[in-house]
Amino acid sequence: MNKFVSVFFAAALALALTACGDSSKQAADAKAASDKAAAAAKEASDKAAAAAKDAGTAAANAGAAATDAAKAAGTAAMDSTKAPATTPPASTMAPAPDQSKSDSTKK
Repeated sequence: MNKFVSVFFAAALALALTACGDSSKQAADAKAASDKAAAAAKEASDKAAAAAKDAGTAAANAGAAATDAAKAAGTAAMDSTKAPATTPPASTMAPAPDQSKSDSTKK
């Protein structure tokens, strides 16, 4: 990005000096304008670099979180295969019939 700023600055300065001719006031004004443009370009470059750095950090953190989530899911899956077999709840089993009521012939 610095190379772009340098090229931009040189081009702006050359254009300004060519357009202004020999007038020192106009040359000074053109140089001031090109310096201002170069400073703005550098500031924009610095902001873009900072944003890229922040985005990289956020991406790294998201990757770490995804890795942790995958590990947790794998651990949960492995733990579920080790769980003991479950028996049906007692409420689904029918009670044995009462034998004392059905044997009426033994009186």
